[in-house]
Amino acid sequence: MRINLISKLTIATSLILLVFMLLFAYVNLATLKEMLLEAAISDADKLSETIIKSTHYEMLEDNRKRAYEMIEEVGTLQGVEHIRMINKSGHITFSTDKGEIGRLLDKKEAGCNMCHTSGETKVHASTMNRSRIFSDNKGRQVVGMAKAINNEASCYQSPCHFHSPQQRILGVLDIIVSLDSMRTLIANYRNKITILTIVLLLSISIGITFFTHRLVNRPVKKLLRQTQRIAQGDLDTFVQGGSHDEMGDLSDSFNQMTASLKVARAELEGWAENLEAKIESRTREIKQMQNQLIRSEKLASLGRLVAGIAHEINNPLTGLLIFANLIKSNPQLGKALKDDVAVIINEAERCAKIVRGLLDFARESIPQKKMASLNKIMEATFALIGRQSCFQNIEVVHDYQADLPQIFIDENLMEQVFINMLLNAAESIPGAGQIFIKTYTEKDEYVCLQMTDTGTGIKEEDLGKVFDPFFTTKSQKGTGLGLSISYGIIERHGGTIEVQSNINKGTTFIIKLPMSPQGMEPTA
Repeated sequence: MRINLISKLTIATSLILLVFMLLFAYVNLATLKEMLLEAAISDADKLSETIIKSTHYEMLEDNRKRAYEMIEEVGTLQGVEHIRMINKSGHITFSTDKGEIGRLLDKKEAGCNMCHTSGETKVHASTMNRSRIFSDNKGRQVVGMAKAINNEASCYQSPCHFHSPQQRILGVLDIIVSLDSMRTLIANYRNKITILTIVLLLSISIGITFFTHRLVNRPVKKLLRQTQRIAQGDLDTFVQGGSHDEMGDLSDSFNQMTASLKVARAELEGWAENLEAKIESRTREIKQMQNQLIRSEKLASLGRLVAGIAHEINNPLTGLLIFANLIKSNPQLGKALKDDVAVIINEAERCAKIVRGLLDFARESIPQKKMASLNKIMEATFALIGRQSCFQNIEVVHDYQADLPQIFIDENLMEQVFINMLLNAAESIPGAGQIFIKTYTEKDEYVCLQMTDTGTGIKEEDLGKVFDPFFTTKSQKGTGLGLSISYGIIERHGGTIEVQSNINKGTTFIIKLPMSPQGMEPTA
């Protein structure tokens, strides 16, 4: 069974209050009982004193009948249960209970033992020592008071009495008073205390319930509803109407936590999106690196193969050219044969050119680097080949970064790369067109050159083959080694070369060279 917070607080507070109120009532009743008992004993003592004083004159006149009548009248008062007189020898000389008149009392009996203890007679005994509380034969609680009748001067000097002056006590007046009125007062007071306790407990419980519901339970329920909304993913709502106390501070802290969770969730979502983008970017980079590694391995293996083939072909090809030129220079050779020999020489020279390209491709020479600027190398390259016929209808647009930093490169090898790129760009433009050349830096790590043409472009399925040896899109001329050689040069400089192309829109080559490649020292 689930007990809510208000019930727990109300029950706990009520139990604490009940314990303290019961303790208070017990102490209060005990104190009241003691006070009322002392008052009853005092009243009994005063009544005894009154009886003795009232009958003193009658006793001096030896008018015992009148004295006993007076005592009889006092015995009829409400609350007075029993009155008796005991002389010095222990005989009951008078009693409202006629049956005990003349009986001899033992010194240990009630009424005597208050003054006679351990064989001694106490002349002066306190009121509490002379009183006794007991239950009568009807089961009612009563208090008895033994009052000594002292031998005053008027007694032993009276002509009708003869008492020795040395006798201090003439007798004892024993009076028994009912405690019913005291018991009634205590019972009424106990009932009032009980009713007051119940009323106070109910009032306090109602008050605690009301204020706990208003000041604690209501704010806690608001916080509980807010936690449920947060658990369902709703971070746009906040706890409203906070008070200016600890619960208000708790609500403000909860709202701050909700706002922080909302910010954290937005950051996590942003991180998730960025992570996906980074994963895709990293996947592309890894794929490019894999392609570059595969291409590098392929080029290295192919380079070693073509180097051996080129050397084997170059020797007989050299002899072929020598003897063909000797035959052509023979004056006895007819014109028709000379034309055929010229064709042989031309094709042999073409083969020699291919062999030289193969050797350039296979040769992994260490770049002779020094500080140089890509801007100046590109300007020198274009000045060298810019007057060729393929550039007549092409506009070359330069966009150089003015403060482009110098890097460690081999100017001759880099010039060879730029020649290949410029010629390929010009030959890809069928008529008039443009070539855009741009230099810039990237992340303070790379110096970049971007060359874009407006030519016919490269098919998507051929983009992965443009750096392969002997692959060419030119129908009748070209060996397919230019870009392969350029790729190897850029790679030996610690850089990368990328290609992007769209059919009938053009092609873009991007070269990235590190500003300070590790393990590369400039050479003079």
